[in-house]
Amino acid sequence: MPNQVLKDAKGNRIGEIKEFAGKLEIRDAKGNRKGYYDPKSNSTYNAKGSRIGSGNLLTTLL
Repeated sequence: MPNQVLKDAKGNRIGEIKEFAGKLEIRDAKGNRKGYYDPKSNSTYNAKGSRIGSGNLLTTLL
């Protein structure tokens, strides 16, 4: 999967989703890691590693 750039309604970059070690990782516009999604467990985790829910909820972390 190629990197996915996330933009707001005005076209400003607000984050990016990248594939990393078989997981999807979300970073904000400054490059700070906000969390990741593990497709094997179908769970999303915040930057501290706490599970926040099932399914891909990455965009809710921005």
